[in-house]
Amino acid sequence: MTDLFGNVLLGLSTALTLTNLTFCLIGVFLGTLLGMIPGIGTLVAVSLLFPMTYHMDATSALVMLAGIYYGTAYGGSIASILLNLPGTPANAVACLDGYPMSNNGRAGVALFMSAAGSFVGGSFGILLMMLFSPVIAENALRFGAAEFFSLMLMGFVVASTMSEGSTVKGLASVVLGVSFGLVGTDLNSGIWRFGFGVLDLMDGISLVALAMGLFGVTEIVFAASAKDSGKTVQDVSLRSMIPTRDDIRRSWGPMARGSGIGAFFGTLPGTGGLIASFVAYAVEKRVAKEPERFGKGAIEGVVAPETANNAADQAAFIPTMTLGIPGSATMAIMLGVLMINGITPGPLLIKEQPDLFWGLVMSFWVGNIMLLVLNIPLIGLWVRILKIPSNLLYPAVLVFVCIGVFSVNYSPTDIWLVLVFAVLGYVLRMLDFPVAPLILGFVLGPMLEENFRRALLLSNGNPMTFFDRPISGTIMVISAALLVWSIWSALRRRRPQQQAAA
Repeated sequence: MTDLFGNVLLGLSTALTLTNLTFCLIGVFLGTLLGMIPGIGTLVAVSLLFPMTYHMDATSALVMLAGIYYGTAYGGSIASILLNLPGTPANAVACLDGYPMSNNGRAGVALFMSAAGSFVGGSFGILLMMLFSPVIAENALRFGAAEFFSLMLMGFVVASTMSEGSTVKGLASVVLGVSFGLVGTDLNSGIWRFGFGVLDLMDGISLVALAMGLFGVTEIVFAASAKDSGKTVQDVSLRSMIPTRDDIRRSWGPMARGSGIGAFFGTLPGTGGLIASFVAYAVEKRVAKEPERFGKGAIEGVVAPETANNAADQAAFIPTMTLGIPGSATMAIMLGVLMINGITPGPLLIKEQPDLFWGLVMSFWVGNIMLLVLNIPLIGLWVRILKIPSNLLYPAVLVFVCIGVFSVNYSPTDIWLVLVFAVLGYVLRMLDFPVAPLILGFVLGPMLEENFRRALLLSNGNPMTFFDRPISGTIMVISAALLVWSIWSALRRRRPQQQAAA
């Protein structure tokens, strides 16, 4: 407990500096702004603003990107409740009861309780990170190259099998991402690989260009090509946001259950807020005394998924920061920030960079308080922004994309890479390939290769080292079981479809 208190003070001394406070405010504000614009979402928002971090130190960069990350979860609920258009996929569940509440003249209450639930869920996730991250990191120090390879491999398998669509397509996306990660100079031999004579690729493909093209530009193209819904945005006053006693009474249980569900799924690779919000909604409907209220404006149907969503977002930082294994594409970008600044993510991070780790943790508290304070008085501003026509909004975003990518390395090649990856992302989306596993493969691919080669070197080339070591062998067996189960489930679902077609 003494160590925890000392770490909290260290974190506060870092998070409460004027620089980090400013970047935290910028992050949560821009996160809320981009999160509520349908079609942008968390990953796109982080990708769009990622170039700014190249001119910042690692702590400030992570504080800002983290603010954007959990800020989009707050902002995404605004469009879900007012327009029935989820700002992010994880906010889709909030549409089920949030929009009916809006139609019933209770949009203000839905927005207020959504913000309150988001704060509670985020706070629960932060507490778990404070309590368990040092324990996880301490035990992870016992891991060798074989164990880290097995963990990363399991992350790939989980991310591909848990993603939407075909398991085979998910695995193909991972392999494609790993292939892109191999471009550049080999750290072990110094050989230049897969550069095709382009000198700008000697240091590898730019993570900014990859993320911007695959997610930023592609998502904007799809969102801009979608037909306008024609829905009008209702005005919301501060007075209309005051909940009744019955609203508060009905919300405590969903907040508690949603926090636990979100924290559990947030620590699992490839799941996160989307699955957590759906599970939380299903649980509330199951335990409700009046399940028929759901879908017609039940406050529990708004609070539970939004609480779970934010708890999952905060808990996702636990495996990312303590093990160096991101559970989502957004977390992979966070790791990219560390590696760009020469910081090795993993269990040694807490000991070697305590000010960075605990400063980031305490900035979560600051950011969540900022979001709670900002979202309520600025609700009028958010409503006005939602009224901006998309034909004016999206071209402006594309201009900022090009400026941001070029400002990183001042290389025209990066602009061309954005175009190439935008086309690739569009094709993958049209063919129903999940794109998120690709960026996981891109970031973790070089680390996977490094640990694989190191493990073989230490074992004199014996591949059984991954199975002989107890921890590594157990993880490999779990990965194989997950893969077999996923393929079997896919084949079982396809069989009735083939029989019906015949």
